[in-house]
Amino acid sequence: MLTAARVVAAILMAIVAYVTSEQIKGVMDPNTGFGRFSEVSALIGLLCGYIVLGSRTGRGWVAGFNNGITTAVVVVFWGLFFQSGYFMIMNALKQRYRDFGHAFSDMLDKAVEYALVLADTNVILTLLIGSVLAGILSEMAARAWR
Repeated sequence: MLTAARVVAAILMAIVAYVTSEQIKGVMDPNTGFGRFSEVSALIGLLCGYIVLGSRTGRGWVAGFNNGITTAVVVVFWGLFFQSGYFMIMNALKQRYRDFGHAFSDMLDKAVEYALVLADTNVILTLLIGSVLAGILSEMAARAWR
């Protein structure tokens, strides 16, 4: 059901995901072709904010704090899944894999490689602080607009 808290959570997590993606671009090689990386990440943040964070609002401040962190972990998981999956599909279309097992293994390797890029201090702080603020602000929205 559409509520103000869900909309606030979705918008805030989309902003957090977009800003974090822009910081990830700064950490990676400048010659990397990013395409619509930030927009896809913002869409993932929007959906996770609506589904994960928005559905858990109204349970208190501590829960809002924890739900923000939980949503950040979910956004990172789906972001890694989609970005490494896209890499696998592009290589599969170029016929670089022998079979599905090889393709899936390469997808997991790429996800780990992307996860190591996330180990930057600024990226982690942006993601954690932004998601905690999103959790608390969505909790405030749930209290204000019941």
